[in-house]
Amino acid sequence: MMTSAAIQEEYKIDEPEKLSSYKDAPWATAPKAYQNIVHEDENVIVFKDGFPVTEGHLLFVPKKIKQRLDITRCFELAYDWGVKGILDTKWDAFNVGINNGVAAGQSVMWPHVHMIPRRNGDTPNPKGGVRNVIPLKGNYKS
Repeated sequence: MMTSAAIQEEYKIDEPEKLSSYKDAPWATAPKAYQNIVHEDENVIVFKDGFPVTEGHLLFVPKKIKQRLDITRCFELAYDWGVKGILDTKWDAFNVGINNGVAAGQSVMWPHVHMIPRRNGDTPNPKGGVRNVIPLKGNYKS
């Protein structure tokens, strides 16, 4: 099993800078970032993803990270938005997930949850869903 340092070396991944606030992340510092905000309350801010994998891809960002509940709220809100999108027939299904750590693909070092709408036919074989983050591991029956 490769360590995080070995993965970084093999793929020439720079250690992402740790952020002290969600306001320092690319989604908040991009020009006209305010145009990508789709929801904000006292705990969470939701942005359209700057590099969406599908229409409707959103980032649920906790404003603070002092306790587990701060990120848990993001998962709950992402799930609720995903279900609402299905009920409103905007998409057929959705994935909710987090990239936690360099080895998991995290590049912005402030926790955030992705909600990715899925539509019938958006990939030839969706079987395995999030298991497909590891190549050739999505199909658990083979």
